[in-house]
Amino acid sequence: TNFKDGKGKVYMTHATKAVYKFMMQDFVRMSSSSGDPLFSALELSLTLPLIIPVSAHQQISPCPGVSFIPYHAGHVLGACMFMIDIAGLKILYTGDYSREEDRHLVKAEVPPVRPDVLIVESTYGVQSLEGRPEKEAMFTSEVHAIIRRGGHVLLPVFAMGRAQELLLILDEYWDQHPELHNVPVYYASSLAKKCMAVYQTYIHTMNANIRSRFEKRDNPFVFKYISSLPHSRNWEKKVADGPPCVVLASPGFLHTGASRELLELWAPDSRNGLIITGYSVEGTMARDIMNEPDEITGLRGNTIPRRLSVRYVSFSAHVDYSQNAEYIDLIGAKHIVLVHGEQTAMGRLRGALQSKYKDRDEDVKVHTPRNLETLNLTFRGERVAKAIGSLANNPPPASAESLLSGLLVSKDYSYTLLDPKDLREFTGLSTSDVMQMVRIAIGCGWELVRWHLEGMYGFVQEGLDKESGARVMRVMGAVDVKHISETELMLEWIASASNDMVADSVIAVLMGIDSSPASVKLTNSPHSHEHDDATSEDVKPGIKNQHPHPHARKRQDHGYFPEEAVVLRLERIIHFLEAHFGDVQMYEPKPAPEPEVKPDPDTEMNGGDVAETPAPEEPAIIVKLDDNEARINLIRMTVHGDSEALRRRVESVLQMAIATTGSLAEQFTSADRNPTSDYEDARVAAAQEGQVQTEVETSG
Repeated sequence: TNFKDGKGKVYMTHATKAVYKFMMQDFVRMSSSSGDPLFSALELSLTLPLIIPVSAHQQISPCPGVSFIPYHAGHVLGACMFMIDIAGLKILYTGDYSREEDRHLVKAEVPPVRPDVLIVESTYGVQSLEGRPEKEAMFTSEVHAIIRRGGHVLLPVFAMGRAQELLLILDEYWDQHPELHNVPVYYASSLAKKCMAVYQTYIHTMNANIRSRFEKRDNPFVFKYISSLPHSRNWEKKVADGPPCVVLASPGFLHTGASRELLELWAPDSRNGLIITGYSVEGTMARDIMNEPDEITGLRGNTIPRRLSVRYVSFSAHVDYSQNAEYIDLIGAKHIVLVHGEQTAMGRLRGALQSKYKDRDEDVKVHTPRNLETLNLTFRGERVAKAIGSLANNPPPASAESLLSGLLVSKDYSYTLLDPKDLREFTGLSTSDVMQMVRIAIGCGWELVRWHLEGMYGFVQEGLDKESGARVMRVMGAVDVKHISETELMLEWIASASNDMVADSVIAVLMGIDSSPASVKLTNSPHSHEHDDATSEDVKPGIKNQHPHPHARKRQDHGYFPEEAVVLRLERIIHFLEAHFGDVQMYEPKPAPEPEVKPDPDTEMNGGDVAETPAPEEPAIIVKLDDNEARINLIRMTVHGDSEALRRRVESVLQMAIATTGSLAEQFTSADRNPTSDYEDARVAAAQEGQVQTEVETSG
């Protein structure tokens, strides 16, 4: 296992690690005497330093993306159930657990987080057991009755767990009944004696009853009327021939050891009694003898008459049906996996749970896999990214349309969203850019190259390379086209999904220049392709571009759109609106009157006060549909109207119109800038110069 390979990790609670050594040593001793042991005493000693002790409610992360938290299970001292988190998927594995707070242990906890999967025991199936007071009364009454008739009481138990619970009950009962003070109570297990020291040490992990007694300097595990039975030669026969007594002997299944030896000695005497206090596995002597057979078979194959009384009073630290069903409901998992149970009991529990969920109309799956059977479950979990840094300081408005853009960083199945500028500060990671360069041979002039690029992308930015002084055109703000020689161009761009796409399209445009019919037509006679503001050694100064591309745009200092392009774009937007809504109306506000100056004899500076005037109205397009009206402000490109449905529809069509009438370059740069912001900037600038109203009138 993990110990032999040396690669795995083994976690135990502190109390479990304390009893681990004693229990495994006993296992080695028993297995060595019966056959080939699984491991030796030396191998056992080598495992002790490898155990990692943990505490309840402590979160442990054995590897990235996996963590678990132990919770008290209430089964035995140190027993825990584990809430396991694997990449956000939560699984609660109860193991053996008890929801009944006994005399020394707390009951199983309900974790504060609801798991996706619950792996739970099904030991008792649909069987319900008696309550705690009734069980204790039945148990002590049966023990007292056997003592009164002069018999011996055999309590087969395991070394830890129920043994300590029964000792606490008997010690208290003996203290309350003076007539029993002369009747000895023994626990005949060297392992139980060793485990008792652990119980006396880990008082702080037990329930309030034990802790309060310990605070009063009353250690409940220092018993008054119970002692350990010395294992001398033939001690079983000496006890059998002695006066009435109570003996707790291991193992609990009566299949071998001290408990089996005492059973064979005491079985023929009807004064003696056997009380089974825990769960018994099918096929063991403890299960078979509960049927009260007339004879039993000894370990040597001999037949022994059974005359002693047999009583079953369960103090098992497992949940019965009512406790198990209640706990499953409290956990609320959508997948329940039943384990640790016989096939029949497990099947009945599954049927009861499915019937209950069907009546409630709840979609809960119950699984009962066999041993070594793989169970495959499918989940669709949510992945939540935590925004940090500048993104967290400037959150977007809370609306359905708002988007948050950033760099998604995944580590140990947790996700963080942050601005790339904050990457080094918050994650310790660094970024780098990959510069792509491609050389292309050309057989035409620089102006023809620009003509084709402007025709495809609407406009290009021109400048000079700082290092070489070569002429450069930047296409869509992403790809630089450098004129490095008369017959060669150099393309440079920072590699990314979008930039690579733009670069591919630019290469396609450049490679098709020589074969383009437009190139042949434009170069068939001497002329210039130069812009008004361009200078070139190949053309004479002052000669204007005789063949501007119809799709070309120029960029001025205040935005992507010069004033002369506003009118054309407005016409196209109006045609777009008319195609959707029919005829639309133009609203042209009257010029604002000059402010009136009122004389004021008390004023010496200017001789009067300027009267306040209302804010000037702005041009708009009016869309009418039935009895509803929506108004588009041409300066701010916003829509107003009484009908919410019409306003939303006009807004949607207006956005499509703005996007449709724009060039590729305008659309590509919208990722960094609002797609209408530069357009609106140009319109506001034009309006401030008094051009918008005149241009609208001219356009129709």
